[in-house]
Amino acid sequence: MQFTSEQRLDDGVLEREFTLGEIPGTLWTPESAAPAPLILMAHNNGLPKREPRLVARARHCAAYGYAVASIDAAGCGDRPRSAADEQVRADLRRAMQGGEPVDEIFESLVGPLVEKAVPEWRTTLDALLSLPEIGGPVGYSGWTALGIRLAVVEPRITAAGFFAGGFVPRAQREEARQVTIPLLFLLQWDDEGNPRQRALDLFDAFGSKEKTLHANLGGHTGTPWFEAEDGNRFFGRHLR
Repeated sequence: MQFTSEQRLDDGVLEREFTLGEIPGTLWTPESAAPAPLILMAHNNGLPKREPRLVARARHCAAYGYAVASIDAAGCGDRPRSAADEQVRADLRRAMQGGEPVDEIFESLVGPLVEKAVPEWRTTLDALLSLPEIGGPVGYSGWTALGIRLAVVEPRITAAGFFAGGFVPRAQREEARQVTIPLLFLLQWDDEGNPRQRALDLFDAFGSKEKTLHANLGGHTGTPWFEAEDGNRFFGRHLR
């Protein structure tokens, strides 16, 4: 892991961009000298610096006392896309503009993204846990499809917060039954393009004995800010 930039933000959080082979990412760490619990914060649509909602959540978590890391998925942000990736995205745009069914196109787009992202996140986790300022345990927050797979295959993740918006491939809907860690599931009741019943069915499928659903009125990007505070309290119960 090589750090390529570093700045101390006005809230005392240290923000560092890094590369790990071909993987770019950002790490936020609190001022505290003690090793901090780690939260992996994933988004499926670009680098952290280009996703202001993720950056705001990451800084808030870091100021609360967590180390927070995010990496770019293959084909997102500045990472190159293959010709096949570009074709699937073009097909998706045409289908959405024409009001055509999009589930199978999403399946062919999101499924491979998850398969590529999981080993990269696990490699990143190895590197992060070797840093003296990070002591574990580990939580996960964000992209549901990736989070389901990571929760199944990565025993170091002990709690997770998922956002219900976004397509979840069939494989991950099946794997949801194997997710047994404590879970906080956020649902926007009026999320455009993301059927509410599908999200409710997914919540019901999770195998966790401790799982909580928070539903709020509003569209995809309307998650109330107080959910960030609730998320910190959720992770506080399981990572401290």
